[in-house]
Amino acid sequence: MTDLTTPETATNPHHMRRYDWRAIARYYRWRPLIIIWRTLAVSWMLGSFGLSLLLDRLFKRTAFNQARRAVRLRQILTQLGPTFIKVGQALSTRPDLIKPSFLDELVKLQDQLPPFSNEIARQTIYRDLERTPEEVYSFFSAEPVAAASLGQVYKARLYSGEEVAVKVQRPNLMPIICRDLYIMRWAASWIGPWLPLNLGHELTLIVDEFGGKLFEEVDYLNEGRNAEKFAANFQDEPLVKVPTIYWRYTSAHVLTMEWINGFKLTDTEQVKQAGLATNDLVEIGVSAGLRQLLEFGFFHADPHPGNLFAMPDGRMAYIDFGMTDQLDLETKETLVDAVVHLINRDYTDLAKDFVKLGFLTPDVDVRPIVPALETVFADAIGASVGDFNFKSITDKFSEVMYEYPFRVPAKFALIIRSLVTQEGLALSLDPDFRIVEIAYPYVARRLLSAETTSLRRRLIEVLFKDGRFQWQRLENLLLIARSDQSFDIIPTAGLGFQFLMSEEGRYLRRQMLLALTEDNRLHTEEVQRLWLLVKDDLHPNRLLGAAWDAIADFSKERAVSFVPPELVGAFQQTTGHQTTGNLPREPRVHL
Repeated sequence: MTDLTTPETATNPHHMRRYDWRAIARYYRWRPLIIIWRTLAVSWMLGSFGLSLLLDRLFKRTAFNQARRAVRLRQILTQLGPTFIKVGQALSTRPDLIKPSFLDELVKLQDQLPPFSNEIARQTIYRDLERTPEEVYSFFSAEPVAAASLGQVYKARLYSGEEVAVKVQRPNLMPIICRDLYIMRWAASWIGPWLPLNLGHELTLIVDEFGGKLFEEVDYLNEGRNAEKFAANFQDEPLVKVPTIYWRYTSAHVLTMEWINGFKLTDTEQVKQAGLATNDLVEIGVSAGLRQLLEFGFFHADPHPGNLFAMPDGRMAYIDFGMTDQLDLETKETLVDAVVHLINRDYTDLAKDFVKLGFLTPDVDVRPIVPALETVFADAIGASVGDFNFKSITDKFSEVMYEYPFRVPAKFALIIRSLVTQEGLALSLDPDFRIVEIAYPYVARRLLSAETTSLRRRLIEVLFKDGRFQWQRLENLLLIARSDQSFDIIPTAGLGFQFLMSEEGRYLRRQMLLALTEDNRLHTEEVQRLWLLVKDDLHPNRLLGAAWDAIADFSKERAVSFVPPELVGAFQQTTGHQTTGNLPREPRVHL
């Protein structure tokens, strides 16, 4: 079909609320001079920088010029604008990938960018809120307290007394973003086929995913809604703080939110002066990240140090909710499946999870891939669990991706970015940090609690292999879960009682009773080990309370459902009782 778009009929993408690469392409197809000039400028600046690094290496002056090159890279990214600043922000969180001198400079891209004119900011507030800053706020700082890639922040106070942060968007942002996204997508279509790691056919989709999120980030109304959704998810978590949004003073280009009194997580001196433990902050951040991905499915996709603050009372505050994403239920459950299969070393099922998640196409024969996955993940669990991190896995996985048809789905570009950013931030706080040391207790705690049907199904998957109960796995789960000081076995025991008594727990009841007499012997040794593991936490009064809640509506007529048919038959043969589906009744005792 012929494209009859003309300069007059092409929709101006600068006024779009949602990213549409086709509309952007139609618009810039008729404006080649803008694109050519920008492409030349980007190529010249990045190309000259790359050439200077090459010359330094040839003449062995890399160490001598490193500090100067780091400053120049920050200046180049700043001059190239918001899209390239975002790339620099992502790199600034990876101390395991970026040399310290470059890292120190890239960190400045988080909130130390050149501010735009205060008069323009005041005009934006007046245009959107239809009132001057003095009419809206009793105090409004003369200068911005921070300048980021998409806007700058002023400290202010409402007439009602609340201290607030007022974020004002940079002028003419949409034309810059649309132009750069067009160039990035065009470059991706040409560069993609030459890239390793099977990224080629997905590279344009990754650009589209990034473009969609960038459009959402530019809309401050969307950011406010994201913040409230995030706050609702963590309403039961006292250690996570989300600023309140003041909707009366918020628009698409102006965002007024609660002022957070805190300091950057990477400011280790202030962390120490406040008497806060970096390990505690790391654990809060990683646990919150795991809950976002595996529990809520709604996650903060840009958790760099400029967006995470430590508060003097020990809480961690999230700000800047412009870049978030939502996982559907199937994807979230498949991620939990993948973790379960990794724990169980079920690499065949893990390969199938990669197919479900889109890392492998459905027509791929996973059998040859299974040994490769085993090689990559063999050290992820067991004795060497402390050596597991995303960096080591990425290095090993890159070799597998050369040989097998793995790809990175566009949907997972933000997830991977979020995970590596959080790990990089944690590494900057604690060089010995290992994400699995926090992730495993979280997953174990979630499985043992098993408050949803899907999690209960996965717990059964963990505890049974080839129809046999895995005593060692249950013991390991309890050991791992108890390494988390917040884990309380009493509520877990209560949930377990309720599940066992439900119709849904019929299979598990039957299998556990059979497990106790498996291989024609009573497994008293295994039960004793489990008892020794948990007995100190099982205070009689609390345990009885949890049990009473679970059995309050339980009747003797339902007790027979606890017993497998073969054990009922054995009981009949031994006692001579005949039943019709119920155990023999005892005489009623009237009190």
